Amino acid sequence: MDQLHIRGGLPLQGSVRISGAKNAALPCIAAGLLSDGEVRLANVPRLRDIETICRLLRHMGVAAEPAGVEGLTLSARSVSRFEAPYDLVRTMRASVLVLGPLVARFGRARVSLPGGCAIGPRPINLHLAGLQQMGAEIDLSEGYVEAKARRLRGARIVFDPVTVTGTENLLMAAALAEGTTVLENAAREPEVQDLAALLNTMGARVRGAGTDTITVEGVPTLGPADHRIIADRIEAGTFAAAAAITRGEVTLTDCVPEHLEAVQAKLREAGAEVTASPASLRVRMGARPAAVNVQTAPYPGFATDMQAQLMALMSVAEGRSVITETVFENRFMHVNELLRMGANITIAGRAALVRGVPRLRGAPVMATDLRASASLVLAALVADGTTVVHRIYHLDRGYETIERKLSGLGADVRRVRA
Repeated sequence: MDQLHIRGGLPLQGSVRISGAKNAALPCIAAGLLSDGEVRLANVPRLRDIETICRLLRHMGVAAEPAGVEGLTLSARSVSRFEAPYDLVRTMRASVLVLGPLVARFGRARVSLPGGCAIGPRPINLHLAGLQQMGAEIDLSEGYVEAKARRLRGARIVFDPVTVTGTENLLMAAALAEGTTVLENAAREPEVQDLAALLNTMGARVRGAGTDTITVEGVPTLGPADHRIIADRIEAGTFAAAAAITRGEVTLTDCVPEHLEAVQAKLREAGAEVTASPASLRVRMGARPAAVNVQTAPYPGFATDMQAQLMALMSVAEGRSVITETVFENRFMHVNELLRMGANITIAGRAALVRGVPRLRGAPVMATDLRASASLVLAALVADGTTVVHRIYHLDRGYETIERKLSGLGADVRRVRA
């Protein structure tokens, strides 16, 4: 099992290209099931989760072939299986995104209840309730969801609470439903907007993506499309935080700064100099960061997927920070590992009080989920001595060759096979 060995204390300098967004690529790949023509995707990151969903689609009979360095061509003309088995779903919650497309186009689906990071319960009841409102028959049996419908019907669906994957699943289902579907209290994330853009290129009629009300006029069929996946705002935010925590200067290229406005605001509040241009972001930190408070929220608020990285930064800030997690329960599992490195953090329910310390110390640490892994890498970059990060398969689910990108910025990072 691979480990990262990181010697801290080196300020990051230079530029780094941000990869395509995993959380945009996954639903766009699932959307390939909706079309009987070729769907060609560009800027697809090479990640473990991408490999998993491609294996899942191939299991169903979809031709999913690499095209160039970062391309993927999908052809769902010959789908022969309508099941997402447990062995392919258990490691990745996003596998549930095949449910809506399968029912919408083929009238049936059998999908294992999903797995993924252990960051608290993320039920799919809102997905199922929405499909039922659209006329699907739903049965839960032996850990599987079975859904059937002759043809889905448009419906008015209100999400309570907001759900990103639920919005994406029902958006795809509505694209081929009969009549008009209105999704209220819909997720506003850029990844949802990217999926809507792809669907419209395929011939769907989607309006309002990026707002809390999305209207979809169903069409009988969807066709081929060419689409470029947006840049990964969480990877960009992670490298921005890495520049700040090491008191370096890093330019992020091929990113979308407007997707990072909440992160930019907190970095500036912490004392960083942040300069945005249309497709790049420069972050420079010249002194010890100042403590800032943050509360996670759905987009356009501060992303829960950036909470752990900001906590690493606040661990070495001057002053006390309160970090409140409102999106997921049990998303402070990185705290115990940061404590091993000398951080001073106290948890009270959904809030963490972080008392900044002048320095962290290298230590062996264990990654517990994807974003927790990133926080430990950031802490290691600034810690005295060497940190060994174990179980980095979590990291490989969401960061493309992170050790190479960090090394290119001057960090001392090595991947070691244990």
